[in-house]
Order: sequence, then structure tokens, then C-alpha cells
Amino acid sequence: MANAPNCVLQRGALIVLEGCDRSGKSTQCRFIIEYLTRKGLKVEALEFPERTSGTGKLINQYLTRSQECSDQAIHLLFSSNRWEYAEKMRRKLVDGITLVIDRYAFSGVAFTAAKKCMSLEWCMSPDRGLPRPDLVVFLDSKPERSAQRAGFGEERYENIEFQSKVYDVYQKLMTEKGNHWKRVQADQPKEAVSEVVRTLVDEVLEICARKPPPPIAQLWVEEETVDQSG
Repeated sequence: MANAPNCVLQRGALIVLEGCDRSGKSTQCRFIIEYLTRKGLKVEALEFPERTSGTGKLINQYLTRSQECSDQAIHLLFSSNRWEYAEKMRRKLVDGITLVIDRYAFSGVAFTAAKKCMSLEWCMSPDRGLPRPDLVVFLDSKPERSAQRAGFGEERYENIEFQSKVYDVYQKLMTEKGNHWKRVQADQPKEAVSEVVRTLVDEVLEICARKPPPPIAQLWVEEETVDQSG
């Protein structure tokens, strides 16, 4: 696949990058987009929360500390923001468009479950049934290292103590069956990280190029197939 720039996918791949704040997700998403574009593939980027929608604007106010909200309400708002794009995501995947997503439901769960008295099961429930990623790349950068990067502390949640709790929840999520997680050490030059990520992406593209293509699964649902007839 790495040597086949004009490969044909039977359906698009859903690729998600996760990690604590300032771990390099946006940079690696950009590298993946550039890489797949060079290969001649249809690819689009998406970032959650998507801050231009109605829910996204409310979330942005919360994250920039201009609006307060209960932990339960903001969690459901984050989930609603993802559900706004769920059907559009499915259609694009069926049409052969690969989606590269900066944060997904796993971030929502990790950041809420890191708070007091918030169970993992409750946090996962609202996102159950979203399109399940074919690949989740966890950029493993300890919060102490991420805190040294430019911009850390500008938004709510960006402090080392809380990010450490978020990191611990991510470790639990990585053990969930069927979530296709891959850990990549992010405390190295971004070009070295990108090389590892590209290898993982190529493996997923090979799977999505098969006939018939793998079904689009549902996140955190036991019966993990849905109708792809469009």
C-alpha cells in the first residue's frame, strides 16, 4: 500500500488521533492529510468539538471559560456535537472518503471520567452507536512534557494535575475490546512520530481496499455492524 499512490479504497477509513492536550494531535492529523493527498486518495479532516455549529459555539464558550456548565450537561453537549456529524461521516466513508479526526468520543469520556463521581459507563453511554474508528492512534506524551509546549494552559482543563487523570482514563479505554488502539510515543521529533503513524495508516488502508470492504461498525455496541447501503 505504501508503494501504491493511486490505490482504490472500497470505503473510506475512519482514523482518529487521541491524546492529552498539546500532545501533537493537530500536527499529526495535518501530516496524515498531506500524506494521503499525495497518494491520490480522497481525504477530509474533522476536529471535535466542531466549534462552528450551535452546540460547538456553546462548547467553545465553556472551554474558553466565558460560560459555566455542569459536568453532566457539558458532557452531553460534547456528545451531541459528535452526533450532529455521525450520519454525514457514515455517508462519506461509504463514498470512499477517508476521515482523519482530531479527538473523538474517547476524549469526551476521558475528560469527564477524570472528574470526581463520574463513572466510565455513564460517560460512554451517550456516544454508544457512533461510527467506530478503524484506527485510534494514541499519541503518548506525559502531561509534564505536554505542559512545556506552547499554548498549554490557555483553555479549561489544561493543567498537569487534571491532564494526569485524563491520561489514566485513556489507559483504561485502550483495553476496551475492538477499539483498534495503537500507542505511539509522542515525545520524539514530529517527523519520527509521523513515520510510525504512516505505517499504521497504511495497514488500515489495506483493509479498506479489500473486497468486500469491512462494515462500518458501531462504537461500544456488541453487534458492531450497520447497513452500508447508503
